[in-house]
Amino acid sequence: MSDSPATPASRRALKHGTESLRDKLATGDSLPHLTLLGLLTGIIAGAIIVLFRWIVEIPLGTLLPGSFENFEAASRYIHFFLPFIGATLLGLILQCVDKQHHAASIGHVLDRMHNHQGRMPAGNFATQFFGGAACLLTGQSVGREGPAVHLGAGTGSLLGQWLKLPANSLRPLAGCGVAAAIAACFNTPMAGVIFAMEVVLMEYTIAGFIPIALAAIAGVTITRLAFGPEIAFINAQSVMGDLRELPLIAITGLIIAVFSAAYIRLHCNANRWALNRPIALRLLLAGLLTGTCALWVPHIMGVGYDTIGSAMSGEIGVWLLFTIAITKLFATSISLGVGMPGGVVGPLLFIGACIGGAVGNLAHMIMPESASAIGFYVILGMGAMMGATLNAPLAAMMAILELTYNPNIIFPGMLVVIAACLCTRWAFKCEGLFLHVLHVQGKFRTADVMEQLLSRTGVRGLMDRRLIETSAIIHRKAAEHLLAQQPHWILLRANQQLLQPADLAAHLQQLPIVDDSQITEINLHEIPARRYDLARITADANLYEALELMNRQQVDALWVESLTDDHQPLGVISREKITSYYRI
Repeated sequence: MSDSPATPASRRALKHGTESLRDKLATGDSLPHLTLLGLLTGIIAGAIIVLFRWIVEIPLGTLLPGSFENFEAASRYIHFFLPFIGATLLGLILQCVDKQHHAASIGHVLDRMHNHQGRMPAGNFATQFFGGAACLLTGQSVGREGPAVHLGAGTGSLLGQWLKLPANSLRPLAGCGVAAAIAACFNTPMAGVIFAMEVVLMEYTIAGFIPIALAAIAGVTITRLAFGPEIAFINAQSVMGDLRELPLIAITGLIIAVFSAAYIRLHCNANRWALNRPIALRLLLAGLLTGTCALWVPHIMGVGYDTIGSAMSGEIGVWLLFTIAITKLFATSISLGVGMPGGVVGPLLFIGACIGGAVGNLAHMIMPESASAIGFYVILGMGAMMGATLNAPLAAMMAILELTYNPNIIFPGMLVVIAACLCTRWAFKCEGLFLHVLHVQGKFRTADVMEQLLSRTGVRGLMDRRLIETSAIIHRKAAEHLLAQQPHWILLRANQQLLQPADLAAHLQQLPIVDDSQITEINLHEIPARRYDLARITADANLYEALELMNRQQVDALWVESLTDDHQPLGVISREKITSYYRI
């Protein structure tokens, strides 16, 4: 009779296959396996983003007239009390949650990617899902893309942790989740890939591109199955009317840079003020601010893509557009700065669209016969504001290209994005929102070349597996049997020590020959030998974590512990081997 799935034989086969997968992923040379895991991550992340959008859009579509974004049509009481009461209740709930689970959105993702080897906590994932949905349902001046990035990265990281994969595979899986999430939000797969590699992982590799691209395709597929093939914004199929507009486009970039720098400074100052204050107080004040602003400018509530559409069609005047942009900037930067679990990408696109729309209106006043369509300037403003504030010019340019399906946007888009990014960085000394936030929180750290290299390989990929564990007191026959297996190391787990087999063999040769009936005991603690003090490390760690542990514990070797319940030793990783690997 063949073994059923529940038999010991099948369980052993499954365990062996899982261990083999972990070993291959630890080497950093496992593109097919990582690609399949990236695809799985993209599917799950896409489904989570669809669920997140349904939770927000279905109730709002029922309560608001016409559209789930039409907060402007609600009464003034709703404009004030909905964000104020919603933020107050959310703050009170989060006050009862452990403080370590309050952090959310893209800043939290970057912290976990670069300071915790991609390990993301499930508690923060839950805070982001329910807290982000609550923000959008109550009309806070935040976006859905930041929560989507966190949920996507969390999906990849938590999947890897659940499968007990080596730590070096968690960061690429989180990148796959980010790409799928951004692609699912905007229906822009290539922008999702570039955003994941430029903003989150901060590196471009061929091996990393393939699984991330496949994850983005999966995310878009899931979204199109749920919402159809429409892109997020109106298709701006127009061309630049006249080369004389180039100076005006460059000036648009400079204006955007002013708003970008102002946003970064306000956000960071609010974050600095909020560091040691209770979250209930912080969110109450954020809700009060948003509600007060919404009394006069209700356009700032929620995601605001309907306002972007109105700006594209020229339905909003110059001064109202500037007023909306300034109010949105003020409300969003402070709300997110004090800890509201919402997103920043959508508000940045919103602010840029309003500024671009205002400049487009002015262009039509200056050059009524030859100026490009207002929607053209709206799209340029969106890309410039996103690129300058996040310090992600390539992701921004790819986003505006995919959002319009218009190749004519590339030339002026490059000009406006580069002008905005250069001015923001060099004139205003702002290198990107998230780097500034990490500086304020004391979490910014620049990884050196050695750390980057060692973090890409797991200890499983370099450990010496010729290890045998034994007790300190053994019989001579047992010692001879142990040496017959030709191990490279002997582990004395109780004393956290390693012994070299050659020393035990030399001791056995010096013992007198006795009759087989006589039992000779050997104390491995007392025989002449060089002993290595060591610490233990789990099998999912990477080489950088191993080297750091050796430095902290002042040891030269670690024994690698299995992640299963039996915690069996899998092998030994030495300082010498890590150093040799890095030098190679």
